[in-house]
Amino acid sequence: MKSTEVFISSSGPALEARLDLPDLPPPFPGVLICHPHPLYGGNMNNNVVIGVGNCLVKKGFAVLRFNFRGVGRSEGTFDEGNGEQDDARACLKFLLEREEIDPERIGLVGYSFGGMIALSVGVREDAVRVMAGISPIMPKDILKGCNKPKIIFSGTEDNMVPSRLILQETKKAGEHTEIKVIDDADHFWWGYERQLGEMVAAFFADNFSNAGEQ
Repeated sequence: MKSTEVFISSSGPALEARLDLPDLPPPFPGVLICHPHPLYGGNMNNNVVIGVGNCLVKKGFAVLRFNFRGVGRSEGTFDEGNGEQDDARACLKFLLEREEIDPERIGLVGYSFGGMIALSVGVREDAVRVMAGISPIMPKDILKGCNKPKIIFSGTEDNMVPSRLILQETKKAGEHTEIKVIDDADHFWWGYERQLGEMVAAFFADNFSNAGEQ
């Protein structure tokens, strides 16, 4: 794996990020991963972000993980989820402009708060072909009518974003929605990182070939 530290700046604050590339010939499918809540210790080195990202790279995906504004060495301050969506868009633009990345195979993953950001951005950005949310915070109607391929993960022991709330919102989603409820997993997913990564990688690989037809 080749890992490179980068700083990404579009029209907003400069964002600390890391681009991980597999030891394979390019071009690669590209995946952006959004970390959990900045005000509660969330950053790009979170166990789920690292675990899922490493698994994706081993499966042949390029992975970009980054710190939202105000986290780590990223500029700016927390913006209640609004500016953070702009951060994700800036990182998507960065991925799309890299010559190693196949712009027709772009995926977006988010965990907890990052799941809300990833899904909110993913449903609106044409470049995003496939999405995954891991214990995502789900505002009302966030996925309503969205027919892009997406997979949502929840743990039966998650008391922060209970499965019943996730199931309630995913019922409103359009076609091509898969839900995985994992027995005994809580909101923090300790020990489940590899399992999550393998399931995300398999779902993305299965759907990239026909995602543009949705």
